[in-house]
Amino acid sequence: MAETIRIILCDDHTVVRAGLRRVLEEQEDLEVVAEAGTAAEAIARAGELHPDVVVMDLGLPDASGIDATDAVLRSSPGSTVLVLTVHDDIGYLRRAFAAGATGYLVKDAADSDLVTAVRALAAGGEHVHPRLGAALMRPDASPAALAGPGGELSNREIEVLRLIALGFTNTEIAEQLVVSVRTVESHRSHIQTKLGVRSRAKLASLAREAGLLEQPTNGP
Repeated sequence: MAETIRIILCDDHTVVRAGLRRVLEEQEDLEVVAEAGTAAEAIARAGELHPDVVVMDLGLPDASGIDATDAVLRSSPGSTVLVLTVHDDIGYLRRAFAAGATGYLVKDAADSDLVTAVRALAAGGEHVHPRLGAALMRPDASPAALAGPGGELSNREIEVLRLIALGFTNTEIAEQLVVSVRTVESHRSHIQTKLGVRSRAKLASLAREAGLLEQPTNGP
């Protein structure tokens, strides 16, 4: 008999968790060991139970699912995270994987896709929603698709983010782009708001994950 895959469900809607539990526990090898309605609950349950897979929503009341993913994996390093979200967006996918998730599924996926994804992650693999997996292969799906909870970055914001990640100061960026320092500061503020990130290190990490440091971006 196959070893049981232990799962924690994190979604702030009770009815959604109930539906997910029903789908998963119809399978003999899958067991939902806990549910969580907030990021804090998911982090605590993961630290206590060390599940194989945490199914994580992005829209949580106390923190983003992206931040929760990072915290869950620090709390339970042996676990994996499958993001299950309404956001059919490459930018969110990249951010989720940058935080340590190894699966990303959109909520309109079939029940069988959820089961397949959970099993893939538990076996040490990855799983990306087929529609997004195909989009990642398109030429227009590279750095320009970078987005976060506050929306998609403009081409100019992407260029500013790339220069920030390369270590340039606001003054140096202003000189390169032939704009004022105040304009750069404004762009940086918009970038931080859109991506939901404040530290230079995290901005650099997102830029690296999006491929901005390997490929120059378009102008404004």
